[in-house]
Amino acid sequence: MRLDPTSLRLFVRVLETGTIAAAAEQEHIAASAVSKRISELEACLNAQLLTRTNRGVEGTQAGKALAQLSRGVLHQLDEVHARMHEYSQGVRGEVRIVANISAITQFLPRQLKAFLDQHPLIQIQLEERISSEIIETVAQHQADIGIFTEVLGNTDSLTIHPYQSDRLVLITANQHPLASARQLHFVDTLAYDYVGLHTGSAINNKLLHAAAAVEKPFRMRIQVTSYEALLRMVEQDLGIGIMPQDIARPYVNTQRITAIPLEDAWARRNLKLCTSNQHPMSQATRRLLEHLTLAD
Repeated sequence: MRLDPTSLRLFVRVLETGTIAAAAEQEHIAASAVSKRISELEACLNAQLLTRTNRGVEGTQAGKALAQLSRGVLHQLDEVHARMHEYSQGVRGEVRIVANISAITQFLPRQLKAFLDQHPLIQIQLEERISSEIIETVAQHQADIGIFTEVLGNTDSLTIHPYQSDRLVLITANQHPLASARQLHFVDTLAYDYVGLHTGSAINNKLLHAAAAVEKPFRMRIQVTSYEALLRMVEQDLGIGIMPQDIARPYVNTQRITAIPLEDAWARRNLKLCTSNQHPMSQATRRLLEHLTLAD
């Protein structure tokens, strides 16, 4: 026989109540069943656990030691049940997100702060990736939620959800020849050197394709890995750049750079969320997905 929580719980109840009959009544079980459980415990442990008195029963030294140990074990088992219930209800858990730089910079800080204020026991693991890697990572179940701009690759194993939208603008140094323009088409900018993001980023891919469509070279002078670095390079007139309007706004508001709206249709973008349709979704992931899709 192996020790089981039910037998330990009944034994502790017998010591607490002082009689087998009282313990049986409190646990809604027959007294004979309680007696059988205790006899099995004594046989399993090869020790006498109870002695009879004129008032009922009391624990032997071995019985008292078992009761003390059992209370600790039963408390831990209750904690296991409570903790697992939190996971099953989405109160506790971990959610893995892979997202592009635009989502991480523009939307996720505010949205994740609001979510974690409401769900402090959920852990978020966030990693920046380019769109093609995001789709592959979620499809391979190495992340729970992906946020991307361009659909690249096979998405049959994914469910695509709407997310947020943004608008791309051209940014220049204040003294640049294009800085006085009220609006521009991308083709009008191709005579100038660019500061761009790293290879494979959604914006870089879009600029390369747009330049190829008009059969003009795209002059990438410098490549950086963050919008902050791009802004600083443009501020020093090392080239012009393209980025989401909301990210450029703080620099524009302090007159460190100039932002010019782009008239090209692709400058208005719709970001998307993706989740796997091949694997069950945890309750924590479901809660975060709902929060992201409903957030302003």
